[in-house]
Amino acid sequence: MLFTPFEIKETVDMFLRYRLDIRAITLGVSLLDCAGADGNETRRRIREKLLRVAGSLVKTGRDIEIEYGIPIINRRIAVTPIALVAASCGEKDYTPFAKTLDDVSGELGVDFIGGFSALVQKGFSEGDRRLVDSIPAALAATERVCASVNVAGSKSGINMDAVRRMGEVIKATAEASADRDGIGCARLVVFCNAPEDNPFMAGAFHGPGEGESCLNVGVSGPGAVKAALESCPGASFDELADTIKKTAFKITRMGQLVGMEAARRLGVPFGILDLSLAPTPAVGDSVARILEEMGLEAAGTHGTTAALAMLTDMVKKGGVMASTHVGGFSGAFIPVSEDEGMVAAVRSGSISLDKLEAMTSVCSVGLDMIALPGDTPASTIAAIIADEMAIGMVNNKTTAVRVIPVPGKKAGDWAEFGGLLGGAPVMPVNAAGSAAFINRGGRIPAPIHSFRN
Repeated sequence: MLFTPFEIKETVDMFLRYRLDIRAITLGVSLLDCAGADGNETRRRIREKLLRVAGSLVKTGRDIEIEYGIPIINRRIAVTPIALVAASCGEKDYTPFAKTLDDVSGELGVDFIGGFSALVQKGFSEGDRRLVDSIPAALAATERVCASVNVAGSKSGINMDAVRRMGEVIKATAEASADRDGIGCARLVVFCNAPEDNPFMAGAFHGPGEGESCLNVGVSGPGAVKAALESCPGASFDELADTIKKTAFKITRMGQLVGMEAARRLGVPFGILDLSLAPTPAVGDSVARILEEMGLEAAGTHGTTAALAMLTDMVKKGGVMASTHVGGFSGAFIPVSEDEGMVAAVRSGSISLDKLEAMTSVCSVGLDMIALPGDTPASTIAAIIADEMAIGMVNNKTTAVRVIPVPGKKAGDWAEFGGLLGGAPVMPVNAAGSAAFINRGGRIPAPIHSFRN
C-alpha cells in the first residue's frame, strides 16, 4: 500500500485542523527585454509581457486548489528589479513604473507584485538612486506593489550610504500612509544577501541571474509542526528534532507536488520550493507557539534563540530531503504583527527588540513587521538596519528589516494593518542616539571569510 490510513488521516488533519497551506505561488518574469529609451514604450512592453506570461496564473492556482483540495493563499508575481529596467529611459521619477505594475496586477487578479527593487550593496547607479528616491510616492500610489533594496552582502560589505538613505525612505514611506498607521512600510524590505528566487513578499524579485520565467512556491505550516510536537510531551531534544524534520519532509513533498503541477500548466520551469514556517495572525498558525510547545513559558524568554535555531535547522533538513530544488529562505519567519504568539509575547513584556535581533541570527530572515514609535529618528532606523545587515554579512545568511514607524503613535500603542499583516503593539527603541555613527557614510568592509573562492 502506497499510503497507510493513518498517513492519509494525518495529511487531511494538517489541512483541516492545523492550517497547512501553500502560502504563495509566485511567477517570476524577466523584464530585461522590455527596457528602452522611452519610458512610455517601456511601460507598454512591461504591461503586454505580464499579461501574456501571467495571464493564467490565478486560474491555474484556483484549478489546482479545487482538484487537489490544497489551499493556495496568495498568487503573486516577481519581476526583474525595476532599477535595472527603467535606467535607460532617463526618467527621474519611477512612480509611473510602480503604477503600471499595480494596474497590471489588478487586471490579472494577483495579490502582490514584487520587484520595485534595487541592488546597491556596493554602491548606487543612477537608476538605483532614482528608484530609491521614488519608493515613498510609489508605495503611496499603489496597493499591490512591493519594494526591496539590498544594501549589504557577505562579499561586498555594508553600503552605509544606502543604509542611511533607507532610514530616511522608511520614515517618508510611513508618513505617506500616516492615515493607515504607516502601512506603506509593510511593503518595503531592506536586505543583506537578498535571494533572487524568493516567493515571499515583500522581498520577492526576479533576480538578474534567473531565466526568462519560472514558478517559485512558498509552503507554510506552523500549526502542523506544533501539532506534531504536541504528540511527544516530555520527549528529548533528539526526538523533538526528528519529529520536526519528518513533518517538514511531508509538508515539502506536498509543496513540490503543487509547484511542479502549477509550473507544468503554466508552461514555465519550476524554480524553487521555499519551506518557511510563515505565521498568520490566526490562532493556531504561530511560530511563537511552536517555541512555547518546546517548553518555554513565553517566546522571548531565555532559551528562545536555542529553540528557534533547532526549529530552523530541522525544517531545512527535512526540506532538502524532500525536494531537489529548495531555495528562497526556508526555515522560520518571526514577524511580530503576523504572529499572534509574538504579539502576546510583546504585550506581556517577554520579548523586546533586542531579543528579536538576537533571534534573527538563527531564523530565516530578520526583524519583520515590527511597529516602532512614529517619532523614531531616521538615523535610529538606519542603525537598526545596520545591526541586522551585520548579522547577515558576518554569518553569510539572508537578513532583512521591515519596520513601521507608526506616525503619531508611541510605545505601547496599538497599530493595525489588517488582513494577513495583522496588528501589533508599538515597541520601544533605545533612546540613545546613533546619528554620528550613521552619518559617517562609506562602506563597512566585508569580513575576512568573504575572500574564499
